[in-house]
Amino acid sequence: MESILEQQRKAHEEIERLEQAIVDQFIKETKSVGLQHKERLIREHRVSDFLDRISSRSKFLHELYEDTDGARKTEIDALSGTSEFSEFYGRLKAIKDYHRRYPNETVEPLELEFINQSKQNGDDDEIDKLFSGEEGSGRFLDLHALHEQYVNLKNFKKTDYLTYLSEFDHFSDYPKEHKYNGEYLKYLKELKNYLESFFKRVKPLSNLDDIRNEAEREFNEKWAQGKVHGWEKQIGADDDSTDLFCVACKKAYSKKTVYDAHLKSKKHIKSAKSMIEKGITSVDSETYEKLKKEVDEGKDKREKEIAFTEALIQKYAEVLGSQREDTKANVERKRALTDRERRMELETEEVDDVESESEDEDKIYNPLKLPLGWDGKPIPYWLYKLHGLGVEYPCEICGNYVYMGRKAFDRHFQEWRHAHGMRCLGIPNTRHFHEITLIEDAYALWEKLKSTGKTDEFKADTMEEFEDQEGNVFNKKTYDDLKRQGLL
Repeated sequence: MESILEQQRKAHEEIERLEQAIVDQFIKETKSVGLQHKERLIREHRVSDFLDRISSRSKFLHELYEDTDGARKTEIDALSGTSEFSEFYGRLKAIKDYHRRYPNETVEPLELEFINQSKQNGDDDEIDKLFSGEEGSGRFLDLHALHEQYVNLKNFKKTDYLTYLSEFDHFSDYPKEHKYNGEYLKYLKELKNYLESFFKRVKPLSNLDDIRNEAEREFNEKWAQGKVHGWEKQIGADDDSTDLFCVACKKAYSKKTVYDAHLKSKKHIKSAKSMIEKGITSVDSETYEKLKKEVDEGKDKREKEIAFTEALIQKYAEVLGSQREDTKANVERKRALTDRERRMELETEEVDDVESESEDEDKIYNPLKLPLGWDGKPIPYWLYKLHGLGVEYPCEICGNYVYMGRKAFDRHFQEWRHAHGMRCLGIPNTRHFHEITLIEDAYALWEKLKSTGKTDEFKADTMEEFEDQEGNVFNKKTYDDLKRQGLL
């Protein structure tokens, strides 16, 4: 069993490596614009998992540092007491005994976990499993099932799917008296749960609790003032319904006609009969007011629950506004496509996925920016140092071009760039100017060579050679003369 100090050390190391892994995720460059959305989702879900692990390890560390059972203090005292050497050798013996019993046990260092994490390719599949086909890896909302549920609600306006996407949070347009239906409340809760689930999947690093708390605070302020849109308090509304209260059924009514119809219903007759059987034929004003108050409180509680769920959905719809607009645009676009165009679109998406996988396979890890060898892979670092490819050799004559390595520097004196620079200076590119890279030095040496008569000026007429079709070699002057005479 590991000591408490070793457990603390491992927890600290894991937290530090998790923090570094988070930094590596954010500095990692995306491959292309078309894949940025999916890569962002993969990165954010990875970072979210890392943060969860940091939180759990920090909680574990906090419990160890609290040392409620005193085991940590006992261990430290044993290490710092008078018998520290015996304690050390005792622990060393325990470690040797363990490895003697399990000689072939493989141990994977903690850093390998994060190295392998960066090479994993299964994250794409995990992201695809999180979203349905209609959601398009988190780019669009999939409200088809909720739209169908909404259409089946009684006394609500029937709309098509595209209109529903624009109006599903316009709750003030719905009749208030129809919102007390249990099916409507069930629909609201399922819509709220879907938006919360979608938000967590598409924005794993955002805090949903903060958004909910903000919406609850704003809602409570407006509810206390009676200014919640669609649930405004009407002055004197309760006074009008004072006489429209059924004691037997413990239910209040806002309309006289509805109340009269209720008195003739079987439910009311059954409740009244049950009340008479219990010996209750009438109630005093105090009991009447108490029952009415209980009913009003229950009604207010139910109204507040429905209104708060609506406010929460409106807040989520506001946060997911970009996905909502993209969904409407996607639905409109798909409506205009033919069946053949839809199939072609699916085939294009499959090709893009295959290309992205091939890009991952072809990507070469080259953090030191080493030159590539004949096989297209970076050369070994020892070879890079052996040839001095890290040493820079600038040449002013070549326009301050920098050559990496001595071999490339020596070879460039016979190449076109250096020859062009010397030609621009009006100086012949002869062996005298080998190793000369500064313009001032080249002019000084050229003047010295001219003064001593050691110039090897290049004369094209006598030094430039030409070859005819039969392989005979002439200098330029002779070749031009023979050509003009038509002998070649």
